[in-house]
Amino acid sequence: MSEWTVYLSGEIHTDWREQIVNGAEARDLPITFFSPVTDHSASDDCGAAILGGEDNKFWYDHKGAKVNAIRTRTLIEQSDIVVVRFGDQYKQWNAAFDAGYAAALGKSLIILHDPALTHPLKEVDAAAQAVAETPDQVVRVLQYTTQGVLQR
Repeated sequence: MSEWTVYLSGEIHTDWREQIVNGAEARDLPITFFSPVTDHSASDDCGAAILGGEDNKFWYDHKGAKVNAIRTRTLIEQSDIVVVRFGDQYKQWNAAFDAGYAAALGKSLIILHDPALTHPLKEVDAAAQAVAETPDQVVRVLQYTTQGVLQR
């Protein structure tokens, strides 16, 4: 059984990542998970904290986005599957970029969102191999994909 790599991208305000990781561990799936930095302030401040402060908010955010992109792009490129979660409370523009980047690289893509977001995300969903509404559905797709086991 080979080891798979899965990148968990998107919304950082709920425990969906933990639900997927715990579900995969409970099923003993051969998966290593990667994710972006989920500490919101560290993610926002990394560029200026490492490369020097900025008075202009645009350049402050620009530095942070560039430094975060090093991690994001590298881990997406190394992943077999990319799971992108869109939450309903915040706009995850970075998640939309991650989904597009993964699709452009030919990565298998699982999109996770509430049914209320189906229409606004129809183009993103169209690029995915699977669209799930719950973390458990994502785990079940991963189980089927990595082990060929259909759990009903």
